[in-house]
Amino acid sequence: MTAQHTGQERSERGRLFTGERLPDDDPRFRADLARHLAAYHLARRHCAGKLVLDAGCGEGYGAALLADVARRVVGVDRNLPALAHARRRQARPNLAFVCADLERLGALNERFGVVCNFQVIEHLMEPSGLLRAFAEHLADDGQLVLTTPNRLTSFSENPYHVREYTAEELAGLLRRFFSQVDIHGVAGNAKVTAYEASRRRQVERLLRLDPLGLRRLLPAPVVRWAFARLARVVRTLIARYEGHGVSIEPDDFFEQSSADGALDLLAICHLPRVTATLPGA
Repeated sequence: MTAQHTGQERSERGRLFTGERLPDDDPRFRADLARHLAAYHLARRHCAGKLVLDAGCGEGYGAALLADVARRVVGVDRNLPALAHARRRQARPNLAFVCADLERLGALNERFGVVCNFQVIEHLMEPSGLLRAFAEHLADDGQLVLTTPNRLTSFSENPYHVREYTAEELAGLLRRFFSQVDIHGVAGNAKVTAYEASRRRQVERLLRLDPLGLRRLLPAPVVRWAFARLARVVRTLIARYEGHGVSIEPDDFFEQSSADGALDLLAICHLPRVTATLPGA
């Protein structure tokens, strides 16, 4: 066993990979991690010099990217082991990590110039409480920057995703809480396209092993257990036989003005403008 493999196994034992959160130290998931980090790179221009909330910060590697340009960043998550890892690995003078429910942010006693929320909303059956909390904790000129998978280009069954959205569905939901909603897309270059095509082929091969859809009758814990292991199998096969994914970086993803063909939806949302009412008006 190579030193690299030993490190991977130790990482997985220390922080069990469930398929829900991406490991930041497993090369098999480098392309997936790059896709996730691309949202943080795209958000940095909105965050420069501002007080920023990273809502759903996980292990904090994205929050650290924002802290490079923001005045201060508060990363919030409810997963204590992930936050402990973030505090060990991502210490910055202007970066703090807090354990809290994203729908109950009052204890922060802050109003943020930017709230970033990446790859979270698809996990929620009813996201209204989350979006209302974001709106309540934005400064008057603040904005929400949010990403979620584009349902029209998604092909892998993810047992953690309760609902994925089209651009129109996401815009309709967000407009209940924000006065201005712009939906863009996050797409990838030729390397990303080749990797996604390989991943689709491997996923479809696995799904053909269950033509009757019996997996849908299994208990949720069993499905999630299998999902985590099959995710590793798929990426191992891609690297071994097709060679895609290992060299993909966040810069291989880009923002486009529409959601057409995009891997992820990127929403930029603003609060309603507050206008003063003159006496007697």
